[in-house]
Amino acid sequence: MGSIEAVLDPERMRADIAVLEEQAASPNLWDDVENAQKITSRLSYLQGQLRRTEELRARIDDLEVLFELADSEDDADARAEAEGELVAVRKAVEEMEVRTLLSGEYDSREALVNIRAEAGGVDAADFAEQLQRMYLRWAERHNYKTEIYETSYAEEAGIKSTTFAVQVPYAYGTLSVEQGTHRLVRISPFDNQGRRQTSFAGVEVLPVVEQTDHIEIDESELRVDVYRSSGPGGQGVNTTDSAVRLTHIPTGIVVSCQNERSQIQNKATAMNVLQAKLLERRRQEEQAKMDALKGDSAGSWGNQMRSYVLHPYQMVKDLRTDHEVGNPQAVLDGDIDGFLESGIRWRKQREK
Repeated sequence: MGSIEAVLDPERMRADIAVLEEQAASPNLWDDVENAQKITSRLSYLQGQLRRTEELRARIDDLEVLFELADSEDDADARAEAEGELVAVRKAVEEMEVRTLLSGEYDSREALVNIRAEAGGVDAADFAEQLQRMYLRWAERHNYKTEIYETSYAEEAGIKSTTFAVQVPYAYGTLSVEQGTHRLVRISPFDNQGRRQTSFAGVEVLPVVEQTDHIEIDESELRVDVYRSSGPGGQGVNTTDSAVRLTHIPTGIVVSCQNERSQIQNKATAMNVLQAKLLERRRQEEQAKMDALKGDSAGSWGNQMRSYVLHPYQMVKDLRTDHEVGNPQAVLDGDIDGFLESGIRWRKQREK
């Protein structure tokens, strides 16, 4: 625990919290909504992190007392309780230790998550929607704020693609290990003959762009299309052409936003997503140069990375870390912390 505290630095957190609390108390805070949201989000995150650190330190200190009492009274029940608490504390320390491994350049950022249906037809579209729900449920479990920017619905069922934000510090560092191709094996509910179907969905995780990133976009290199927002089955969500699609002509990158706000707000949000994609493109190019200098021939780790098998047996397995569980429904309901933690450790090991 001492090494974790050395990295997390509770005293530094307390000092940062004091500064942020002063900023949050400013009567002019919400004159700049974007900056206000960053301040309040960062403050909430640090307060939670400090509380968890202090509570874990107290539990560790109490453990010694629990074992001393059990030994002095020779109480088997008390000893069993102490040993159970020891197991729980060890798990909590491991979870906190994972956070100390998030030291990448963009790891502390909020995250943009893009999910797209790949091979597999309607099953792939249905799977993409299940993955969207999985991540949103995961965020809900942790009380993380999310915002869906755009969802393109498939004709029969599911979605073609979606983009949403997870608005909490370190969301990018945590979720970036989810990037890659996810595979689902099941008896297709859309196949009249009840055959087994394999389908695929791609997950892309991007760091939210900040002002210091200097991603310049020339308006002349953009094509802007406006259209009417639509929901499942092509139903109109609103009666105005407020949805915006941006095409960055030099790279061919296309982003959309249709979260039922004004056209101006949708364009601003789409620009933020486009900037995030261009930032990630630049990061990948820089990483490719570094890999070439190092002679790294391992290739990208972000291709096919996890299998969700519902038939003929029940299992979800990470193909990189070998972490697996036998309850796919729990995973699809958002119970993915074990996969995130093993993925972060795996990535850190590869960086050595």
